[in-house]
Amino acid sequence: MSNEKSTDSPQRHSKPTTAPKDTGIDDSPNPQLDEDVHAQSASTDGSSKPEASEDDSEQEKLLSNSDEPADQLASIYDSGSPVPPSKVADKEASLGGRMTFLEHLDELRRRIFFSLTALVLATGACWFFREQIFVFMKGPGASTITDFELVYTKVTDTFTIWLKVAVAGGIFLSSPFILSQVWFFISPGLYRKEKRYAIPFLVSSTLLFLTGGAFAYLVILPASLGFLVNNLGSSLKPMITAVDYFSFVVLILVGMGTVFQLPVVVAFLSLFGLVTPRFLWKNFRYAILIIFILAAVVSPTADALNLTFWAAPMLALYVASIGVSWVFNRPRPQAEE
Repeated sequence: MSNEKSTDSPQRHSKPTTAPKDTGIDDSPNPQLDEDVHAQSASTDGSSKPEASEDDSEQEKLLSNSDEPADQLASIYDSGSPVPPSKVADKEASLGGRMTFLEHLDELRRRIFFSLTALVLATGACWFFREQIFVFMKGPGASTITDFELVYTKVTDTFTIWLKVAVAGGIFLSSPFILSQVWFFISPGLYRKEKRYAIPFLVSSTLLFLTGGAFAYLVILPASLGFLVNNLGSSLKPMITAVDYFSFVVLILVGMGTVFQLPVVVAFLSLFGLVTPRFLWKNFRYAILIIFILAAVVSPTADALNLTFWAAPMLALYVASIGVSWVFNRPRPQAEE
């Protein structure tokens, strides 16, 4: 009995073991298989790099094939691929400012405000020199009309006279600043290469405005006053009011200074490609008609002599503008690229 218990106890307490099934898979390490997997992963990583380089070459091709810088950037954005920061910086640096219509209106409002502020300040400064300016503006009449005297018919005319004199001096004194505001309003629409004309624009426009005023003071005013008063009014006694006289003088001085801006305007139109020397020369006969119509509108009188005094410098400026257009007529930067 004791022998049976001793032999049965190990069988009762021992756990049954099952033989492993033969699955046909070898679990032992396989060095050749590991090398194949590593080589495949390395080839996958290497194949992604040429794709990135192909994307970069595609973006380079888009940049080189497009004519305009704005189209170049748009073509890259539409492609859906990442944009190289260096390309964006280079292309956007050559573009002009991008402003909406409301931003243009706000910019126009600011420039008008600055111009009016400069005009008010210049008028205030000229108020202290109103008597000297009065004598200067009275010069053409005094040198042309015999026994030239100015009168006033209302009590308030004295203040109006001095104000007109101060405003006339303020316009010419503040003209460089006002013309600079015109440039600042135009410059956001220009390319970087075109903005280098800032100094030539300010210098030439200021000199032309002053030249137009000087031409009106030395040529047009004496001739107009002599014809109107001495010739047509020889049988009458002149009683010219100071208000009418200074209104007449200011209109001619400022008007002729504005007319002398024609070469500057043509230069910018030629720079933008809106006019060409061929176009200006081809339409010369129509320009003569338009110039005489404008001269009839801006001249204070409708007589033939005064009309000729206004039309002659405008025709000369138009001919000079053809040469200016020939100088500035060139493709814009985006066409060069």
